[in-house]
Amino acid sequence: MNPIQSRLQAHKPLILDGALATELERKGCDLNDRLWSAKILIEQPELIQQVHFDYFQAGADCATTASYQSTIDGFTEKGYTEAEAFELMKRSVSLAKEARDLFWQDETNHPGRTKPFVAGSVGPFGAYLSDGSEYKGNYGLTEQALVDFHRPRIQALIDAGADVLACETIPCLIEAKAIATLLKEEFSGIYAWISFSAKDHLHISEGDRIKDCVQALEPYEQIAAVGVNCTPPQFISSLIHEMKEGTSKPIVVYPNSGELYDPEQKIWSGDTSHHTFGDCAHQWYKDGAQLIGGCCRTTPKDTTDIFQWAKS
Repeated sequence: MNPIQSRLQAHKPLILDGALATELERKGCDLNDRLWSAKILIEQPELIQQVHFDYFQAGADCATTASYQSTIDGFTEKGYTEAEAFELMKRSVSLAKEARDLFWQDETNHPGRTKPFVAGSVGPFGAYLSDGSEYKGNYGLTEQALVDFHRPRIQALIDAGADVLACETIPCLIEAKAIATLLKEEFSGIYAWISFSAKDHLHISEGDRIKDCVQALEPYEQIAAVGVNCTPPQFISSLIHEMKEGTSKPIVVYPNSGELYDPEQKIWSGDTSHHTFGDCAHQWYKDGAQLIGGCCRTTPKDTTDIFQWAKS
């Protein structure tokens, strides 16, 4: 059964969580590493669980695991065995599930809520490269090479019990199709959303129109929702309208705070929107998005802003 569709039948919108990595940095973690937030799976996993719990308390219906930048290749390059890498990726799911169960065992958290779910984060090949390629694409890889790259992590997240996969910040259509094909051919009954990174109000990062990209994913039943993430908020309404012309699937959006990221210096700069994140999210819901959350630099406060109007 499609877990996203069943939850949307219970209530709309579904509220996703916000940034994980920048919340870990606020808790004192140093993420200046090719593994990024996956580094904390090794060093301080209890902090990851705490961030997940904070988002559930703030109103999130979903936790996205700390596996965005975790891959077999990434961990083995740091000296871990493939078996150890597999277990670390599974740990990302366990931490989110434990936070969810801890939150849900308190019955005072139940009114107006459904039991939160866990989305296993599947970052793009560009995240493994750690050079900003998730905002450019143009990897020069075949679809089969991308299938082979994504297979082990997807297997680990499924084995650990993720409810759904969050295939996110995908910069190119070939990678989205590789994931959709992999699920269809090797992971029957597993559902995912695919969200692209976008460079403007019409196009994903590599340059294809967002409308054409979601239309290309329309035949894949296991792709339960399509959308954009880690994209400036000012582009989101236009992108939603474009996607609505190309898909019948639910639309997912979780933009960043509006600041700009320099992948070489690994710093953020610029101003956030003068509107609250909750106000913006309300507009995106009116535009047609059904799964809404935040990406880089957003906080549990932003999640609460969404929750306050969505559940009122």
